[in-house]
Amino acid sequence: MLKVGVLGAGHLGKIHLRLLNESKKYDLIGFYDPDAINGKKVSQEFGYRYFENINSLIDAVDVVDIVTPTLSHFECAKKSIEKGKHIFIEKPITNTLEEAEALLILEEKYNIKGQVGHVERFNPAFSAVKNNIQNPMFIETHRLAEFNPRGTDVPVVLDLMIHDIDAILSVVDSEVAHIKASGVSVISNSPDIANARIEFKNGCVANLTASRISLKNMRKSRFFQKDAYISVDFLEKKVEVVKMKDAPEKAGDFDMILQNAEGVKKQIYFENPRIATNNAILDELETFAEAITKNTQPVVTLKQGTRALKVALQIIASF
Repeated sequence: MLKVGVLGAGHLGKIHLRLLNESKKYDLIGFYDPDAINGKKVSQEFGYRYFENINSLIDAVDVVDIVTPTLSHFECAKKSIEKGKHIFIEKPITNTLEEAEALLILEEKYNIKGQVGHVERFNPAFSAVKNNIQNPMFIETHRLAEFNPRGTDVPVVLDLMIHDIDAILSVVDSEVAHIKASGVSVISNSPDIANARIEFKNGCVANLTASRISLKNMRKSRFFQKDAYISVDFLEKKVEVVKMKDAPEKAGDFDMILQNAEGVKKQIYFENPRIATNNAILDELETFAEAITKNTQPVVTLKQGTRALKVALQIIASF
């Protein structure tokens, strides 16, 4: 079991503490929170050991789980890496691209492993169809959330849209060619609604919409590719896979056949991938433990987290 410590005991930090405490791959040593009153309260309520000094916690563990506000990600990660500790860091990886690139240099220098908490990669609906997504040419995503003051210190792109940016980058094997975007501030000092059009060098186009002032929650992505349409509902954990193949010479009574203007006939059929039940946050933490113990590449590397941040910042810059 890897000795692990958590930095940050806010809403998400408490979830990480509970899951790490339950995990058979980790030995939870304790946590640090700069707010001593909150730290002692969490310690008394749940029984986790509270460290009053960040360095003493880092020294006591093998893995540091960074669940602090984005502004402090870099300093927490830098301290941990320089002490030779592996780091799991919540998304976005850092506040600036320069900070993220500095972490990549430190990761290589100190030969540690790092993973970024892009949890939607572990959503069972996305996992069920990811291998079906082959060379998509048009992608549409909607990530809408009811208003919650937590997270409004950053633009909606870094708060919500970055989930979809990372998911898209994981299935589109091409560099970004061009980005157009617009954002509107409604209740926050930073944009609450954003739309972005990402054009890739291979011709794929992704249209992303994110809002944190919606009347209902929605997290849907649609992938269009040759002979297939794949829909992923991240919220309801449902998928829809519609495929086409050459129609048989003699169609059955219940076969769905389409014929185009040139007379080419295609048969439409549906696939129903099995969707496993899981806890995505526990999965991302435990796969990171496996990457460390087996010396394999983490599912979401620091480099991938940096790329997602770079695209997110390019979107914000084009408002």
